[in-house]
Amino acid sequence: MSRLVTALTAPRSWIIALVGLLLGVGLIAGVGQAERSASALDTLPAGFDSTQGQALLDELPDEGSKTAIVLFTADSDIEASLPELAQLMEDVAPDGSEPPATQGSGQGGAPEGAEGSGAPEGAGAPEGAGQEGGGPPPGLSGEYPVIPAEDGTAAISVIDLDAPTATDTQQVVTQLRTDLGDGIPEGVTAQVTGPAAIEADLASVFDGANITLLGTTAAVVALLLIVTYRSPILWVIPLLVVGVADQTAASAATHVLKLFGIPWDESTIGILSVLVFGAGTNYALLLISRYRDELRRHSSRHEAMAVALRRAAEAIVASASTVVVGVLCLLLSVFPSTRGLGLACAVGVLVAMAFVLLVLPGALVVFGRWVFWPQVPREGQAVLAESRSLWRRIGDAVAKAPSAYIAGTLTLLAAMAFGITQISSGLAPEDQFLETPEAITAAERLGESFPAGTSDPLVVVTRGDEAQVDELAAAVEDVDGVTQVTPVEPVDGIGQVQVVLEAEPGSEAAQEAVGEVRAAVDGYADTHVTGGDASALDESDGNVRDRFVVMPLILALVLLALMGLLRSVLAPVILVASVVATFCAAIGVSWWLFTGVFGFGAIDASMPLLAFLFLVALGVDYNIFLITRTLEEAGAHGTRDGVLRALGATGGVITSAGILLAAVFAVLGVLPLVVLAQIGVVICIGVLLDTLLVRTVLVPAIVRVLGERFWWPRRVDHTGRHRPDEVDTETGGQGTAELAPAGAPDAR
Repeated sequence: MSRLVTALTAPRSWIIALVGLLLGVGLIAGVGQAERSASALDTLPAGFDSTQGQALLDELPDEGSKTAIVLFTADSDIEASLPELAQLMEDVAPDGSEPPATQGSGQGGAPEGAEGSGAPEGAGAPEGAGQEGGGPPPGLSGEYPVIPAEDGTAAISVIDLDAPTATDTQQVVTQLRTDLGDGIPEGVTAQVTGPAAIEADLASVFDGANITLLGTTAAVVALLLIVTYRSPILWVIPLLVVGVADQTAASAATHVLKLFGIPWDESTIGILSVLVFGAGTNYALLLISRYRDELRRHSSRHEAMAVALRRAAEAIVASASTVVVGVLCLLLSVFPSTRGLGLACAVGVLVAMAFVLLVLPGALVVFGRWVFWPQVPREGQAVLAESRSLWRRIGDAVAKAPSAYIAGTLTLLAAMAFGITQISSGLAPEDQFLETPEAITAAERLGESFPAGTSDPLVVVTRGDEAQVDELAAAVEDVDGVTQVTPVEPVDGIGQVQVVLEAEPGSEAAQEAVGEVRAAVDGYADTHVTGGDASALDESDGNVRDRFVVMPLILALVLLALMGLLRSVLAPVILVASVVATFCAAIGVSWWLFTGVFGFGAIDASMPLLAFLFLVALGVDYNIFLITRTLEEAGAHGTRDGVLRALGATGGVITSAGILLAAVFAVLGVLPLVVLAQIGVVICIGVLLDTLLVRTVLVPAIVRVLGERFWWPRRVDHTGRHRPDEVDTETGGQGTAELAPAGAPDAR
């Protein structure tokens, strides 16, 4: 360790920094991010009924097909336009698409449309609209029939698109919408909805999102670094190092995921980027703050960095370890994409830590003290622990009545957490976007003229013969809320029954209907119910399972990591409990913001787990920064005075780091997905609470009350000694075992 620190802070350490940056740039430019093969199973909970059903559908020959529904609407009677609309559908059908007559081996389904053909009630042709002799009315014949609604204001046509991946779906749906807009008759409006359109609109959310997110994040970090250092030069160095670390992490993480066969989705890289920027900049702030402080003790900037690196590295490694341990708990999630997020974040934090500890020291030391201009630290100036900073004055105020501050802070946190009792979980499809896309508005309009479930029907899929498919269809027909049942002839031994519900997708009535359909087909071997509402119900149950399994594990592992770091039992329990209290308060306050300010009717079911993970793992960081410095100061000044000195020394940098991290996660709001906005709001509030209230007031007050008992069962040696590996400021060599008696001036 000593040799590594010497190498990283020696006069030629800039070579190590340059090599590290070049290796990162080489990986980014030469290797880049791995390509992923998306699957419909990536975001579904493993082992659940809808997932097993989707797995059966994926065995079919046209597993790449996805159903789109074209909705035509008009202010007046649409019947006169049916022949023209049917011809339009023939003209715009993309290559590889299939007409509804052959659908059934893909996903979803829709009314077949002709009277007597099993169309949903109200979806057939109006009475008397047929041709002479009882033939189908204009528009209902042809390869892509257009089916009018009874109210005469809308019509639909169903098409299966050949689109194996989300990117393919987005491209095909976008082109379909363009072609429809170019050829639509006057007075008629065309919109595309259904499973394919929803997937396309979700994919379009991330069009250029990573560039937008990266640019916004970098701008926020740069601004806050300038404010923090009040220097026109210094901020460039950590921003450059962390920026290269961010893109290196994205490349490394995706290749690791591909190596282990773990999927990731469009949001993984966005969240990873925010985490790497946030954590990496926090680590950089801690190292630079300690380096600036040591420059006031040392004439040599290399010796100053050596001491700073030794002291900061312990807190940084401990912090990164707790984050890595925490995010790896996501590997136990039932959602494959969530497992991918956990592994990606673990790789990202390790890369961020490596760049800060191995590259940043040399990048800073190569410049002189002038890089801090205009506030250049000079040898002999008062160090932060000896200063009367704002944070030290706050600590002194807390020290006068610590019990009162503990009671007041806990009361405030409990009041803020009250909102948890009011929370409603589960977002309907139309509530998942900050800006409602066409697929959702079209589905809502479709529900006004057709059964609401037409846009995304259930699919009962079975491995069986035609007789079993007919039996399943007969069993499902009697279920309340089912308006249409369409059996589909088995292909390769896999058959389907497409079920249209009367209830609006995402509603409680739709979820109840899913349960009744599943009960109706219970007992048939290898038979499953999938589709939008079935998947949403299983996703909700999967998120509940993850919360009960993963969240306690995160707490346990973070607690064990802190016990190993501090060699204490009581201190880690207190620190983890304080972070849990912060999480509860943040969720409670966020709920009132969601409902009262942002207009969200519920929280996304996956949000609590991710918010809990990042708040616990990252919130513990600030306690680590404070408590490791308290432990360092306690050796010469005792625990009660040590925590005040630690607060004075770390208060500024921890507050800056907390504000920066909160702002970085708030940047997730630039993406128009409600779940990401909710995660960003909760973490932003939680980090600010942890930084400004819990770490500044609550934890110091508890330490003041407990004193040396805070470290139980560990005993702190009050001999004034420092660690054997610390650089002796007079000799430049290794420190001796003992320096000065307790109460003597700091030997550094």
